[in-house]
Amino acid sequence: MVPCIFTVLVLFIMVWLTGVFAQGKSDDVGSDMCKQCHEVIYDNYLKSIHGKKYVAGSPAKGEGCESCHGPGGAHIEKGGGKDTLISFGKDNNIKEKSSKCLKCHGDSRQMAFWDMSRHKTAHVGCDSCHAIHKGPKTPLKSTITPVAFQWKLLKMPAPDLCYGCHQDVRSQNLRQSHHPIREGKMTCFDCHNTHGGFGRKMIKTDTVNELCYKCHAAKRGPFMFGHPPVDENCLTCHVPHGGNHYALLVSKTPQLCQSCHDWSGHPGTPNTSFETFKGRNPSNRMFARNCLLCHPNVHGSNSPTSRGQNFLR
Repeated sequence: MVPCIFTVLVLFIMVWLTGVFAQGKSDDVGSDMCKQCHEVIYDNYLKSIHGKKYVAGSPAKGEGCESCHGPGGAHIEKGGGKDTLISFGKDNNIKEKSSKCLKCHGDSRQMAFWDMSRHKTAHVGCDSCHAIHKGPKTPLKSTITPVAFQWKLLKMPAPDLCYGCHQDVRSQNLRQSHHPIREGKMTCFDCHNTHGGFGRKMIKTDTVNELCYKCHAAKRGPFMFGHPPVDENCLTCHVPHGGNHYALLVSKTPQLCQSCHDWSGHPGTPNTSFETFKGRNPSNRMFARNCLLCHPNVHGSNSPTSRGQNFLR
């Protein structure tokens, strides 16, 4: 008697599960149904990386449109409506939209530190920077090639994409001294990991100096005589994005040098005696001389004796 009851119970569960699965499948209508009303969007989807079946894990190899938007059965029954599907519009829940992207991209190497990134804490969603179906046809001037640009589905190339939020950085890059971003020789992505990392400001290295040395290896040394601010932080003397002083300096020399060295050597007090007019030796207190005229090796020197210690020519 007991085995018979157990058999009936198992059959009942199997029938119930079959009905559940059948009901779930009935809600999926297929991408061809979406195409009938959303033909332009569907064509853009096919041209994007999401619409390529040869890409492992792409929506095209799964449920197509419904991989991201959810089952379309209720959407068709109600004759459309954004409330029946997961929409990626501006007014929709950012967390819900991003969760759909992270379902496939969450395990990628680029997204390893997304949960600790500044962009996530600032409520920046995936669709804030990336297009779901297709990016613009003609990329603006950028080091990202058109193929890679479409592959990443960015809404526009950097730095224009980043400038949409970081207007202060845009103004800095427009100043006289700047990194060659405007010239298209580098982008924001060369220094920053937009999906998060261990470095401050989402830079690609643990420290600022390591990042700068990737391009400015000659400033790394080793030097027989090192300049302490250089070893500590490049940003002590330089600004990262742009400024109005030579070589991205924080301020003009000699004011920058005198912020640390005003107490000895060549005092910064203005001298109006003009001893040179009296036939004497020039005063070492002549105001506004450029320190780099005599001390150009400010990052470090390997010259012997006091010449190297004072970073002289």
